[in-house]
Amino acid sequence: MTTNRKPLIFKILKITVIAIGSLLLLMYLLPILFPGKIGQEVRGLANKRLKGELNFSKANLYFFKHFPSLTLTVEDFSLKGSAPFAKQNLVSSQEVAFGINIKSLIFGGEVKIDEIFISKAKIDVRINEKGEANYNVYVSESKKEKKDESEASLRLDKIVIQDSRFVYDDKSSDILITAQGFDYIGKGDLHEAIFDLKTKASITSFDLVFEGEEYLKNKKVDAELITRINTNSLEFVFQQNNLILNKLPIDFNGKLNILKSGYDIDLSVKSQNSQLHDFFTALPPQYIKWLEQAEISGKTDFLLVLKGVSDVSKNQNPDLMFNMKVRDGFVSYKKANVPASSIYLNFDTKIPALNTDKMYVKVDSLFFNVGKDYFSGIAVVNGLETPDINAKIKSQLDLGKLNRAIGLQNMSFKGILKADIKANGKFDQNARLFPVTKGDLVWQNGAIKTEYYPNPIDNINLSASVLNTTGQYKDLKIAVRPGSFNFEGKPIFIDADLQNFDDIAYDIKAKGELDVGRIYKVFSRKDLDVQGYVKADVSLKGTQSDAVHGNYNRLNNKGTLVLRDIRTKSDYLPLPFVIKEGLFTFNQNDMYFKDFRAVYGQSDFRMNGKMQNVINFVMSDKAVLKGEFSVDSDYINVDEFMTSVPVDSVSVATSDENLPEQEKKGTGVVVIPPNYDFDLKARAQKVNFQGLNIDKLNGGVAMKDGTIKMKDARFTLIGSPFAMNATYNALSSQKAAFDYSIKAEDFDVKKAYNEIKMFREMASAAESAEGIVSLDYTIGGHLDGNMDPIYPSLKGGGVLSVRDVKMKGYKLFNTVGKKTNHDEMKDPKLSNIDIKTTVKNNIMTIERFKFKVSGFRPRIEGQVSLDGKLNLKMRLGLPPFGIIGIPITITGTQENPKIKIGKQTEDLEEKEYDSTVSGTGVAQIP
Repeated sequence: MTTNRKPLIFKILKITVIAIGSLLLLMYLLPILFPGKIGQEVRGLANKRLKGELNFSKANLYFFKHFPSLTLTVEDFSLKGSAPFAKQNLVSSQEVAFGINIKSLIFGGEVKIDEIFISKAKIDVRINEKGEANYNVYVSESKKEKKDESEASLRLDKIVIQDSRFVYDDKSSDILITAQGFDYIGKGDLHEAIFDLKTKASITSFDLVFEGEEYLKNKKVDAELITRINTNSLEFVFQQNNLILNKLPIDFNGKLNILKSGYDIDLSVKSQNSQLHDFFTALPPQYIKWLEQAEISGKTDFLLVLKGVSDVSKNQNPDLMFNMKVRDGFVSYKKANVPASSIYLNFDTKIPALNTDKMYVKVDSLFFNVGKDYFSGIAVVNGLETPDINAKIKSQLDLGKLNRAIGLQNMSFKGILKADIKANGKFDQNARLFPVTKGDLVWQNGAIKTEYYPNPIDNINLSASVLNTTGQYKDLKIAVRPGSFNFEGKPIFIDADLQNFDDIAYDIKAKGELDVGRIYKVFSRKDLDVQGYVKADVSLKGTQSDAVHGNYNRLNNKGTLVLRDIRTKSDYLPLPFVIKEGLFTFNQNDMYFKDFRAVYGQSDFRMNGKMQNVINFVMSDKAVLKGEFSVDSDYINVDEFMTSVPVDSVSVATSDENLPEQEKKGTGVVVIPPNYDFDLKARAQKVNFQGLNIDKLNGGVAMKDGTIKMKDARFTLIGSPFAMNATYNALSSQKAAFDYSIKAEDFDVKKAYNEIKMFREMASAAESAEGIVSLDYTIGGHLDGNMDPIYPSLKGGGVLSVRDVKMKGYKLFNTVGKKTNHDEMKDPKLSNIDIKTTVKNNIMTIERFKFKVSGFRPRIEGQVSLDGKLNLKMRLGLPPFGIIGIPITITGTQENPKIKIGKQTEDLEEKEYDSTVSGTGVAQIP
């Protein structure tokens, strides 16, 4: 029996050896038998399917490189991106291998690529500010090509990436992701319309930067994911997704459906019963050095849910919810003698439709001990604009011990902090509501020091209280009695008592001096340019109503305030207003200032005078600040006051949303704050306004209700004296109304044409004029966002007096002379003519006027449009007395006038200014 078995065993062994040998021989021969076909087919597929430029040094067929796959391996591989990144690499790799389906190759003679292996690659995905991406390099198959199986085809079942670097740089969203040591294996029927993608990935160093801020740095990532992908509907279902970020285990699941104008998402990200220490390992890089020196224990859970539709066209956004819990937490920084222990937190927040005005925040509990000291608090806030608040806070803390226990970075605190605060109700400034509150806060022997400045703010002693028993503004009481601190060896003292915020009764005392630049550095960075000096010794006592109603004998406001190098910023102005030096003296309702010096951009100001209602103005956003003062300046650049910041609808007649598109463009008009009521005398040596150089400006200026009036202003322009009255107010940030009357005696018409834009555009005939004229004109209308006139809106009239003018090369008169065979009409010299005109609906109407030229007696009347079209009637009275005349009509344009003998004319088309479309009325300026 044994003898019979031996031949059978040898036979099986022989067959096995032959089969293995044949298989090995096949593996060896395949790369030799099909090298040309496979290489040619793959190259053909690449040229047909890829828009980006493809390069590599050499290509070889291997069976053992990625055994058991037969691969076409290319070395020094690079693929350029799609436009506009066509010169930058999308993928560059030391080696890329394309796996060939052996069955299709042997039995069907077809080259089907079902695997891709990428090694030591640099994958750079880039999106520019316009949203243009570099990865659109693949050309999808048409239906005809899908039926044609004779060529090489791409039917991926597996993607392998080894030891690579991945960068996602999205300038449109300001997101930068960098992954070093990126290993990835993705399996699935990737060529099917619906398939499950099984992913295993690891990253040795993962970085995430959003809007320039590092959120993740050098994080280790391990992930095992299963995602169902529907390519027909662009739907992604996250079925099983286990992720480890450094040491923190994270699970996320849900779905994402890409829509035409957004997405539909239902995604939850959670970590349950995790170690609190592991949670800190996943935090941004600034916490890592701190974590290395801290002992942390405890348990934590968190859950992030994003659910809903994001559709820009329908103004839809998903809901966001986040919940975090900490149990039995413990923190000891550098083995602190007294650690923070018994840390409990239950934090919950919801943002419906990503609308922060509807944000809901609930801190169900926040508690910790530092030895025998403690902090206990709960808070519920519903909404941000008019929030409902329910809060209870109680603490007894030695801030020095707390600082050592948790190791606050970049900042340290000292002192004893006691707090006992309860608040419940709605805060609504417009409805004059304030939560029912009873709160006391005491900070004794305190100090604050940061790494940004070498010296602390110390000797902080603060005792503050808030009381409101009804929830009404009128019953709100706030007291700071007393408050004091030292900075740079100089004490600051404040004592304040405020009651009845419907009619604030105030009692405030403040004394001390402060270097604003230095104290700002305590809380900020050293490279920021913030400076200034304040010295105060003031005592303010009274009520808001007494200030409003003029009961100044009931006020007791006195003291002085010195300011130096103080920068102030306003929504109405694009640049900061810098107070170089100012001494303010309080006396009841008045605040006097003397030798006040300020700069704004290139402009400088020196002021003396007084302001009224200052206390009321500071305490109420509806109060009006009044003032009477003089302003002197060496130079004012009006262009720097133009703002592109939309102003509040209360201060202007309309919002920008109602403006036509052509009126929305511009740097912005000058906006006058609506709560100023100033009378001032202004003197300026030089003023620049859109290229106009005005000298020796002197006049009165009144500012009230967002309108500015210039009264009896006199100045020099183009070397001649001008007198003007004007009114101006902003209707929106991109439109303004104006009305002014101007008188100018004997100015050079050529200079006016060259240097005054509005004169050049309304009196274009002056291009050919040389000589002296005078002007008495009143006009009003609207200005656009570049402070240029909107010509159809202009209304007005006046007189242009020609004293002695030579019309050299003027086409109108030259064409009339040529047409009537009277060369004497060419280049006429005019004198002592008053030309009366009115302007409306883009048309200037010229009243009849006469003049003499070389014995001729021309008479002209008619219309000229502000865009250069002519409709004039002319009677050319012939010598000697002009009794016999030639009727002439002049049409066309000023550049190309058309002259006809006769009386018949056609009216020019008026451009009526449609104030309804513009969203504003015609300028109604008082």
